[in-house]
Amino acid sequence: QVQFVESGGGLVQFGGSLRLSCAASGSIFSLRTMGWYRQAPRKQRELVAHVTTAGNTNYADSVKGRFIISRDNAKNTVSLQMNSLKPEDTAVYYCNKAPTPLDSTSWGQGTQVTVSS
Repeated sequence: QVQFVESGGGLVQFGGSLRLSCAASGSIFSLRTMGWYRQAPRKQRELVAHVTTAGNTNYADSVKGRFIISRDNAKNTVSLQMNSLKPEDTAVYYCNKAPTPLDSTSWGQGTQVTVSS
């Protein structure tokens, strides 16, 4: 079972940028589409971006034009460049297979992103 370790979060001001990284314990190529999810306080976890093995991307409307997802199959990593951050982007961010994640034991600890206004 592949597991994930996310990093790169932090506290940033409105309009700032952050780059998140996700390291997988196994091959992400075999998982095909990978995604970044987020969970804000008192809200359900949502998929915000995903990328296929060929590099095709898709974004939630709330982040389109601001976030860029990428992957390195050789290094088994997935990244999320987040620009023009808003307070509503505040959440814990996770990576996993998309659009259907692996089972509950695969989730990492996530990385906290906090955007101040």
